Amino acid sequence: MQLCEFKEYEVFKIYEDAGISAKNIKDRPAFKEMLEDMRKGKINYIVAYKLDRVTRSVRDLEELISQLEKYNTYLICDRDDINTETANR
Repeated sequence: MQLCEFKEYEVFKIYEDAGISAKNIKDRPAFKEMLEDMRKGKINYIVAYKLDRVTRSVRDLEELISQLEKYNTYLICDRDDINTETANR
C-alpha cells in the first residue's frame, strides 16, 4: 500500500486470498477476480509485495505475463524489484 501511495497509484481494490497458497491460480478466487477486473479494464497495475505472493508456478507466471501484455496491465513486485512496465525500456 505504501508503494501505491508513493507512486500515486489509485487503489481500485485489494485482492487477497488469505491462507491460500500461490502454487496455482485455479484455487484462488480473489486472484481470478483480479484477472477478470483486468480483462474488463478496471485495473492497469497489479502491485504485490513479492513475486511469490503472486505465483510460485513458472507456467502460471508465463500465462500471467501473456495476459498482462494483452490487456496493457503491468506487474510490480516491490521487494523483488520486478516491474513489467519498464521491462522493454
